[in-house]
Amino acid sequence: MRFLGVGETNDLGAMYHGLARRGHEVRVFVGEESSRDVYGGMLDFSADWRAELGWLREAGDQGVVLFESAVKGAEQDALRREGFQVIGGCALGDRLEADREFGQQVLRGIGLHTARSHRFIGYQPAIDFLRHSPGRYVLKFNGATGPRTRNYVGEMDDSADMLALLAMYRDHAADGDVPDFVLMEYVQGVEVGVGAYFNGQAFLQPACIDFEHKHFFPGELGELTGEMGTIVSYRDSRRLFDAVLAPLRQLLADTGYCGYINVNLIANDLGLWPLEFTSRFGYPGFAICEALHLEPWERIFVRMLRRDGLRLATSDGYACGVVLTVPPFPYRHGYEELSKGEPICLRPGTTDQDRAALFFAEVAQVGGQLVTSGCTGYVGVATGTGFTVGQACDAAYRRARQVVVPNLRYRTDIGERVRLHDLQKLRQLGCLG
Repeated sequence: MRFLGVGETNDLGAMYHGLARRGHEVRVFVGEESSRDVYGGMLDFSADWRAELGWLREAGDQGVVLFESAVKGAEQDALRREGFQVIGGCALGDRLEADREFGQQVLRGIGLHTARSHRFIGYQPAIDFLRHSPGRYVLKFNGATGPRTRNYVGEMDDSADMLALLAMYRDHAADGDVPDFVLMEYVQGVEVGVGAYFNGQAFLQPACIDFEHKHFFPGELGELTGEMGTIVSYRDSRRLFDAVLAPLRQLLADTGYCGYINVNLIANDLGLWPLEFTSRFGYPGFAICEALHLEPWERIFVRMLRRDGLRLATSDGYACGVVLTVPPFPYRHGYEELSKGEPICLRPGTTDQDRAALFFAEVAQVGGQLVTSGCTGYVGVATGTGFTVGQACDAAYRRARQVVVPNLRYRTDIGERVRLHDLQKLRQLGCLG
């Protein structure tokens, strides 16, 4: 088969590399110049993805375009109208993720609870609002490509911390900067996501549930990085799927969506409170899901495109993913001086099975040596599986310890709160099964 990957930072590098190793032809377009060395020496790259469409069309039904991010939905829709096979999302998917207010409106329309959310274009209006309506809020910037480190979960009931942060953002804003963000009322409960692959008409089954660990440090301390590790399972997801994703089927079918879609939620005694959409492959979610797949990506993609089956072959139990980073992650400033080009080594005794469970991200091959590349120091994710969360975590951490990079960092508590609290609470709430 022929695969054309289109993205900004080559987030699916490990997937492309796997496809190429299994004998498929793969070409990749990377939009951001600072990421064009990611998987350098390991993949074939294109300077213009549109120039590759003829090459892809020559393959007929063996040609597939994979879009990584939720920013080119209109282009995906146009390609589908031209007869290309596209997996990624669509224009509606882009809006569901980037426009948080719209996403909440859609979820409210299928009968879910939604926390009150207030949109602001500018910091001062938000500051004025908090002075009149203090409380705990979550700050989230709109747009699919905004830096997650600027998001913040308020800690103080009088909004003192959020007021101080917004004032700092206001005072340090660049000339012409027009911030677009929401303040969502904080909801206490268990955070869980439910996701599935949609083939343009229906969802593949089973769906998966996931538990993200977004803060940089153990104990949920430090910056919101997007994801430092995650627990995933394809079991016990049916109730969450039926409540959250199944009611979206007609909307997604009407707009031609074809790809993975996920909704992150808070579950508590009052019900389910959706937080946000992910209308694309998740990172590192796709790699952690792959650890539970019993068939390769190409087979899954063909089934989605041909719509000749709705079953996804997956393992029982859980997968754990631990994100591996080097300084200055989660920021970009100083990466060239601090960590770019560092050698990545594996300890003696690392098995082929261990290597297959390591999904590297910002790496390149230089002179036969794997080195760090890209722009942030996101080395990759170590995965492990098991019948219990504890077994999956033990396997993931054993593999993480096999990776040797100067100044390598990762959280050491991925899965603990899931094992000790979250699963039990969700069962008590009737959310699993």
